[in-house]
Amino acid sequence: MGNFLQFTLIYNKGGAMGTNFGSPVYYLVASSIILVVLLWYLWSHRSRMSIAAPLALIAGGAAGNIIDRLRYGQVVDFIDMDFFDITLGSFQLQRWWAFNIADMAISVSIVYLVFIGLFGHEPESSEQSQDESQAESQSSTT
Repeated sequence: MGNFLQFTLIYNKGGAMGTNFGSPVYYLVASSIILVVLLWYLWSHRSRMSIAAPLALIAGGAAGNIIDRLRYGQVVDFIDMDFFDITLGSFQLQRWWAFNIADMAISVSIVYLVFIGLFGHEPESSEQSQDESQAESQSSTT
């Protein structure tokens, strides 16, 4: 697809967007701990689908990246897209970081969770709405 989308094999020993806060072991241990906490939180909120679904995608993406780190010692990135250039002071980004499908699941889910956290509430289930309307009608008749 021209220069916009390319498949480029990149091995990422660091973290998201090329960060490097420590050794590959640090990223493996930190992401494993985060995954355990995330799975616990997902389990405790499993009935809230608007929260559980994106958390499951984040957990799946994290697990995929952990598997890469265990197998290869680094994460395999291959999707190379060129969206738009960013200039912030002396920092210039002319081509975006390469990523993989796990990264995409994590990123889209985080954006979704931030969006519903800032701008909206999760939709009510139809059963919950029916239960509330029945409770209201019973309390108004008594």
